[in-house]
Amino acid sequence: MSELLSRHRAVMPSWMPLYYDSPLEIVSGKGSRVVDSEGHTYLDFFTGIATNMLGYDVAEVRAAVEQQLAKGIVHTSTLYLIRSQVELAEKIARLSEIPDAKVFFTNSGTEANETALLLATHARGSDEVLALRGSYHGRSFGTVAVTGNRVWKNSSLSPLNVHYLHGTDRTAAAFRGMSDQEYIEACVSDLRDVLDTTAPNVACLIAEPVQGVSGFAMPPDGLYSAYKEVLDEHGILFISDEVQTAWGRSGTSFFGIGNYGVIPDALTFAKGLGNGFAVGGVVARGDLMDRLSALGVATFGGNPVSMAAAGATLDYVLDHDLQTNALHRGSEILEGLHPLTDLACVGDVRGKGLMFAVEMVDPATGAPAPALAEQVLEGTRERGLLIGKGGVHGNVLRMAPALTLCAEEAAEGRDILVDVVHRIAA
Repeated sequence: MSELLSRHRAVMPSWMPLYYDSPLEIVSGKGSRVVDSEGHTYLDFFTGIATNMLGYDVAEVRAAVEQQLAKGIVHTSTLYLIRSQVELAEKIARLSEIPDAKVFFTNSGTEANETALLLATHARGSDEVLALRGSYHGRSFGTVAVTGNRVWKNSSLSPLNVHYLHGTDRTAAAFRGMSDQEYIEACVSDLRDVLDTTAPNVACLIAEPVQGVSGFAMPPDGLYSAYKEVLDEHGILFISDEVQTAWGRSGTSFFGIGNYGVIPDALTFAKGLGNGFAVGGVVARGDLMDRLSALGVATFGGNPVSMAAAGATLDYVLDHDLQTNALHRGSEILEGLHPLTDLACVGDVRGKGLMFAVEMVDPATGAPAPALAEQVLEGTRERGLLIGKGGVHGNVLRMAPALTLCAEEAAEGRDILVDVVHRIAA
């Protein structure tokens, strides 16, 4: 492993992080478990950053991909009709509940968000965009510009004029002690002030229903609907970044924004839809999607092999009602994790469905404790559990298991995490 790590560091960029003091190479998997190159087996609670949504080696997805490969057509381009692309777009448009929806497929969430920003700024004739503090929307020049998390923000240069709103910063000094309603009123007041003073012609608000990279931070239930009322007064569009929250992962809504009673003008998706195959996209109102005046394609967007994988994945989610499974398994896990907040080193436990997080803090000061989070990350690996890490300060343990997780696996992973946090707190 040390030899592969040395080769990795010689040819891969230094800013591309690796987990663990001794990084692992995953070589095989089945269900919710993976095996590394040294033969160790792990229960995977992070699934390729919420991407292997059904787990590993899923027969239905494998069969769909193999059937497409057997036809000898791996790629044709969107200059030709692709039946599986049309069929998948029809399903996504219907599920989105966006009126007269149309779908454009891309290769990733970054590219999907770039496309949504293009649609909105073109439609409104403005480069002004609202985003949330703590947000993450991708790695490209445009999506970094609307990312409100400096850990992932490599440049202050921007093709957009961005104004950042509040939404997930309830613990900030200005809001500490407020009720949900008081916080919502303060945030909406701030939005109105931004529109009145510094942002005369805003194109859109782009927001995550749950901020993934920031450690599954989320706004109170009424905030986005309150924001939407103000946006509608000004004709400002709402883009929901569903790269990590779509396909029933929250347990209570198929798309995350549904938990807030909002139907957006556009939503973006990626990650889990392909169950490991590269696929992303935008679904938007037809009039918004069709408004672009120039031609456009995505060379690999809507690729027949990716469409086969995505179609089989979406069918599996719907046929097996994995949204309900996410609700039940997530509730069981969160119920077992919430007592951790009695520990001085745990600042918060939060989540929706099968996306949940534990925030580590300094026991003496309550300040973010990334070193403690790193200890838990290493400790859970030693016990055979893979988890993720995030947060603006790198102190939040975040998990997004496969939606196929069974009750026994949920209990196993939960108990390992609880035991490791208790051991580190001792």
